[in-house]
Amino acid sequence: MNTLVIATKNHGKFLEFKKMLGPAKFNIISLLDFTNIDIEETGSTFDENALIKASTVCQKTGLPTLADDSGLQVPILNGEPGIYTARYAGEGATDKDNIEKLLKNLTGVPLDKRQAQFVCSLALVFPEGATFLERGILEGLITLSPRGTGGFGYDPVFLVPEINKTLAEISPDEKNRISHRAKAMEKIKKHLIEHM
Repeated sequence: MNTLVIATKNHGKFLEFKKMLGPAKFNIISLLDFTNIDIEETGSTFDENALIKASTVCQKTGLPTLADDSGLQVPILNGEPGIYTARYAGEGATDKDNIEKLLKNLTGVPLDKRQAQFVCSLALVFPEGATFLERGILEGLITLSPRGTGGFGYDPVFLVPEINKTLAEISPDEKNRISHRAKAMEKIKKHLIEHM
């Protein structure tokens, strides 16, 4: 059976990807299955970082690798947190720290001016060199305070206007249907099917 590596050590993200891939005809593993793979994300865009991760892991394992770089962009904050989404409040910041910094930076900004988008760049790299890059975007607003207990990261403050709920207020199944990752995954699946 062919093996696909999801280039993440984030167990929540790994499970999300596994679920989106559905009943796969291949074995899916994560970086938690390896002990010595460190990746330096030196890119200046989500696309560059996704490609760096996928290429590095593919090279080190000799296995097809899927990697994402995703994050939150808030136009009124000049696109912040952007590629620093996970460490917006500093290295080792918790989700709570990052959310607090974001809300503090948006103090006084009314809800209708708090447009935001989650962006996901997905890179798929095969040992023989075939490389694919796809992107998914979810538009929304940043709430005035956190709502909901599900999800992870900025989900409690990311409001999806069409359903008037934050990503933390919906089920994992519903999130996996509408998220930026789900949109990118739909596009990348065709490359997986062709090459695995």
